[in-house]
Amino acid sequence: MPMSMTDLPLLAALKVKMKWHQGRQQVLAENVANADTPNFRARDLVAPDFRKMLSGGAGAVASSAAMGPARTNAAHLGGGGGKLGAGMAVTKADDWEKTPEGNAVVLEDQMLKISENQMDYQLATTLYSRGLGLLKTAIGRRSG
Repeated sequence: MPMSMTDLPLLAALKVKMKWHQGRQQVLAENVANADTPNFRARDLVAPDFRKMLSGGAGAVASSAAMGPARTNAAHLGGGGGKLGAGMAVTKADDWEKTPEGNAVVLEDQMLKISENQMDYQLATTLYSRGLGLLKTAIGRRSG
């Protein structure tokens, strides 16, 4: 039986990593958008255990199922069009600083996280593209 690209643990893990970074970007953008919302606490995604995924352990994240962001207040707008993958848990950040209105979003921290997330996503996409290129070369279908 022929092997598909998703049968390779490294490429499967890179796909999940890219999906995780997309979901994290959505959550971080929501934090920035709610920087003036009273009593809003910054959130972040819990990173899946990519080492377990590469070894095929039980901690692997399913990348096909999806769940939407939860609405905690009827006055909140619905989440964006993007979906977080199953197993991508959203956590509340620690309240290091709070405004008098109770908002705990520190814009500088969020911008640093967004920048870091973008760089990590770019690395994952580059590795994925190069891995596919190597596979194409190995089977004689060079990309041009």
